[in-house]
Amino acid sequence: MSNGSLYTHIQNNIATVEFFHPASNSFPSELLQRLATAFTELSINKEVHVIILKSEKEGAFCAGASFDELVAISNFEDGKQFFLGFANVINAMRLCSKLIIGRIQGKAVGGGVGLAAACDYCLATEQASVKLSELTIGIGPFVIEPVVERKMGVAALSELTLDATSWKTAYWAKEKGLFATVFQTIDELDKEVENLANNLASYNPNALVEMKKVLWKNTENWEQLLNERAEISGKLVLSEFTKKALQKFKK
Repeated sequence: MSNGSLYTHIQNNIATVEFFHPASNSFPSELLQRLATAFTELSINKEVHVIILKSEKEGAFCAGASFDELVAISNFEDGKQFFLGFANVINAMRLCSKLIIGRIQGKAVGGGVGLAAACDYCLATEQASVKLSELTIGIGPFVIEPVVERKMGVAALSELTLDATSWKTAYWAKEKGLFATVFQTIDELDKEVENLANNLASYNPNALVEMKKVLWKNTENWEQLLNERAEISGKLVLSEFTKKALQKFKK
């Protein structure tokens, strides 16, 4: 369980991808690789018309990338590879031919916000506050910036990034376009996720594929762009500022 778990279940043309990690559903590199692979495989699976992305338990949706791995980075190549983790997942979600519904039951931080933004449609609960705290440790949300800006706009991105110590409410995230609807309870959320997935799965799958392409237009350069962003973060994580900031997190 140290690397977490990832399960995919397919029923009635709906694939449910569910991840878990004991550290607030954060992602070590291995789990990110498995998630990217899952989206790539589901993209060509003819049994699947729509995908639901969710995390286990009732706490955080996703606390981003593994802090233990971040603290252990000691050279540029390892740093770049670490930050490519979410880059590869975002690109896999972007290139996946199936529409992806995000089921956001709790807080999302850093890469978790990027994961939600990379979904084509997100439903959430009141507990799904969001935060981008990267500047506080001397780096920035460079890899996830394109997908967050695409979904929420530059103004919301600026507010999230520069006010790096504050949580923004789920209703704020809905107002800015990250979430479509916010529910009071997880039960209400799950019912609506199920209804939406069933409706989408009943539509012409070819129309869904074409709609996915339209939704992601003008992102053809993202593989190169996110690679460049991973390089920026890979350098910054080695800075004296960041090394000092991360000292308090070392075990």
